[in-house]
Amino acid sequence: MPDEVELKLTLTARDANTLEAAGLLTGTPTRAQQKSIYFDTSDHHLRKAGISLRIRRSGRKRVQTVKAIDTLSAGLFARREWERAVADDRPIVDATTPLPALLDHPGSTLGPVFVINVERRAWNVIESGSRIELVLDRGDVVAGDRLSPICEAELELKSGEPAALFTFARKLNAAAPVRLGVQTKAERGYALIAPAVKAHKAEPIFLSHDLTAAQAFQHIVCSCLRHFRLNEDLFLLGHSPDALHQARVALRRLRSAFSIFKALLDDGVDAGLRNGLRWLAMEIGEARSIDALLERAPPGELRDHLETARESAYTRIEMILGSARVGSLMLDLAQLTTSGSLLGAAADKRVQSVGAFASDALDRFHHKVKTDGRDLAEAGDQARHEVRKDTKTLRYASEFFATLFNRKRDRRRYKHFISALQDVQDKLGLLNDMAAAPAVLAGLGPGNAAGEMDRLFPDAKEKMLDAAAEDHAALMDAARFWR
Repeated sequence: MPDEVELKLTLTARDANTLEAAGLLTGTPTRAQQKSIYFDTSDHHLRKAGISLRIRRSGRKRVQTVKAIDTLSAGLFARREWERAVADDRPIVDATTPLPALLDHPGSTLGPVFVINVERRAWNVIESGSRIELVLDRGDVVAGDRLSPICEAELELKSGEPAALFTFARKLNAAAPVRLGVQTKAERGYALIAPAVKAHKAEPIFLSHDLTAAQAFQHIVCSCLRHFRLNEDLFLLGHSPDALHQARVALRRLRSAFSIFKALLDDGVDAGLRNGLRWLAMEIGEARSIDALLERAPPGELRDHLETARESAYTRIEMILGSARVGSLMLDLAQLTTSGSLLGAAADKRVQSVGAFASDALDRFHHKVKTDGRDLAEAGDQARHEVRKDTKTLRYASEFFATLFNRKRDRRRYKHFISALQDVQDKLGLLNDMAAAPAVLAGLGPGNAAGEMDRLFPDAKEKMLDAAAEDHAALMDAARFWR
């Protein structure tokens, strides 16, 4: 029952050819045609339990593999797995795996759910004294009459340190842009048979009291990276505005995590990653400003101009997301989730109980929202924008740490507190859209800004300011769920 440590990267078929020709993969690769049949119950009980079951055929050899994903992954997968040879395409369920306990209920008959066919090429690589197997898979996921292409590289650590995976991945990224792979092949298969989605919202984060503050931070960064990458792929597939919005939310959550856990971070690492995240968020933010106006614009000339501007902005974002700079940023963030050496705080801060850290952090940002939000109705646009950022950080901190405060009273207070936070965010978000609109409209060409603000924002600004101030007061009156 070995533990597998693997860094998954996705890339285009053309970039895969570029990597093979770049001279980084020396020697003659081994080649294999593989057909993997994935099994589950009719209600996908194994998937719900975090287990995948497949039988892979390569030549005459068949191997059954059961895998359990033990940690939330952002490119780097640490998984428990059980393998055995089998004679045919019928799964064997016995006590050597977790399967018997999971299938001990009515309706638990196993059947095939999808098939993955790939051509696999594999190389052995020595990097920084560590031995890595790099496999390049090209193929398809097939479920009934639905098909999805696969082109991905997997770097599996055979011996040595996980840092070597990232060192070699950066060399690959310099030769041809790569993206973190945050889905296993099994997840991709299940996604193919599920209803299509326009965007992925952030998945719940489950923290336990036995974690240190540093471990909690790494777990949160993993979750945010996965949130970003899932929506990046959806955006690239069809320019979904909802996916782009969620990608931007993921970046905001990441930036908030860096603010919340700033005391734990090495100053150099913190500054470099913060700058990269700020740059990427600003690039995506310009397009989202156009989207915000499109949601309010009625049919007509202005809407036509906005749609043209959006397509231009989306094309630019697609180029940015495919750049080596973004690939490098994602690899840096993923390595941060695996390496304690990149965290720079004194040992007592890094090993502090996450529960104590969470209470202190929530108090700190609650006080900041309270202080900065005074006289909200009279504040200028920039000052209100700062309050808006404060409320977002408090909102994300509340969501990150929610499972640490799980008493019935805590859950009731949490629900009310988040509702009050959302009310403030909604009002301040609308005011921010109003403040940003003139610059966006002016960028469309002469004459577009004049006379359009009243049509796009019919509510009087003074009315919204008063409502925002009232919601802020209600938030400050709401009971703190962490105390």
